[in-house]
Amino acid sequence: MNLLSRRQQYYFSSFLKHDLKASITVFFVALPLCLGISLASGAPILSGIISGIIGGIVVSAISRSPLSVSGPAAGLTAICATAIPDTGSLQAFFLAVSLTGFIQMLTGIVKLGGFTHLIPSSVIKGMLAAIGILLISKQIPIIIGYDQPDFWRNEFFNIITFDHAFQHIDNLYHKLSPGSLLLTASCFVVLISWKKYAAHRISFIPTSFVTVLAGVLLAIVLASSETLRLSQAQFVTIPQTIPDQLQIPDFHLLFGNSAVWKYGIMIALVASLETLLSIEAIDKIDPQNRITPQNRELIAQGTGNILSGLFGGLPITAVIVRSAANAEAGARTRLSGIFHGVWLLLVILFAASVVNYIPYAVLAVILVRTGYNLAKPAMIINIYKQGKEQFLPFIVTIVAMLATDLLIGVLIGIVYSLYFLIRNTYKAGYTISENVQGHTMHVNMELALNVSFLNKRKIKEALDRIPPYSIVTVDGTKSIYIDHDILEIFQEYRTKARQRHVQLELKNIPEVSVIELH
Repeated sequence: MNLLSRRQQYYFSSFLKHDLKASITVFFVALPLCLGISLASGAPILSGIISGIIGGIVVSAISRSPLSVSGPAAGLTAICATAIPDTGSLQAFFLAVSLTGFIQMLTGIVKLGGFTHLIPSSVIKGMLAAIGILLISKQIPIIIGYDQPDFWRNEFFNIITFDHAFQHIDNLYHKLSPGSLLLTASCFVVLISWKKYAAHRISFIPTSFVTVLAGVLLAIVLASSETLRLSQAQFVTIPQTIPDQLQIPDFHLLFGNSAVWKYGIMIALVASLETLLSIEAIDKIDPQNRITPQNRELIAQGTGNILSGLFGGLPITAVIVRSAANAEAGARTRLSGIFHGVWLLLVILFAASVVNYIPYAVLAVILVRTGYNLAKPAMIINIYKQGKEQFLPFIVTIVAMLATDLLIGVLIGIVYSLYFLIRNTYKAGYTISENVQGHTMHVNMELALNVSFLNKRKIKEALDRIPPYSIVTVDGTKSIYIDHDILEIFQEYRTKARQRHVQLELKNIPEVSVIELH
């Protein structure tokens, strides 16, 4: 008698053959990212681990995505770094994270998971590139050994303003750490070399894990030098008494702090966008061609974010870096994502002291690499080659985000993209051809697939330019939609045509009544 059903047998067999190894691989990718994203967000180190555990165990269990892995996202660090001081406290920030979860759950329940299709791809790419630039810029103090994370916490252009940067310049100089600079340079060499020469041969060992291991070993060696030794403040510090360090949100602030709502909505928008884009990308590399239900994914992410906020964690999204590592490691089912969360939990419970050997500078190196992947020069060049309709909204989104914040930057990018859409629609309402036969001008105006009120002025001007005694054909055969305002123009032109002795033929143009104003 079989104790397990056929479905359970499949999952158990798949776990032993594929998902166990993949979960360990993803764990080694996720651990340094969880720590680094906490650092970049200005949140307690434990917050990133909490969201990684919940993203792995809870979100993977609810989601129907077989390969995606969820956890804290680098794409949200810029928002979190600003949200924590703007909301006034960590408790208010964690409340905003839980609010994010409720918004995502509601979005999934009412089946609005397809909203990402309404945002132009150039704006999405611009958003990701701007996040990459911000992520890189915020690692510079950590890389050089500066231990004051508030050196710059707002928008990118604050870095280069005299008022903000130069008030810290003397302090920055005295905080330079030769050991941190040496450690950073060495880790960059290890990261680049391993990625270029060894990663494809030893694919089961993640580059981030090798970089962290090399950084830990070098930090131990540098500890013997008085000049190059790192200070205790330059290492990860996970508290030994974890339950005492958990911070829960203050629900009294829900209706007394508008910043909680502002950042709850902002994080929900960006987290949902990143999640849906990630699962769309990971579905494309699934060998079994499985499709993830978008609305179910938002419900899973919403549940995860509610719990993450309640336990003092960072916002959770489906993360393409961890998901791609999961797929490359040969994962077959959601068990890989679930068990990567289990390994994170076990490390925090029983091996936190080992994690405390990791220098912050090593995590900064990994985050610089992540930021570079978001804003690759090759990607920017490729968008430039696609033409100004793609490149200008892309650049406008980047500049707007760096100058303001993420939400306003994205809105500006969308508005600018709409400008291009309206301008092209304004141009593309029709095509017109003219030829002269004898002494008579023949004009053929062929209407586009959709003709809206935006084309009114151009069509009226084109008709008014037609000389007397011409033969005019207006052809709506290919049109699916012709706005009522446009139909009125053609009806009104009938009278003008008779007065000008123009022979007018309207093909597949419905007649409408024209209201005469007296």
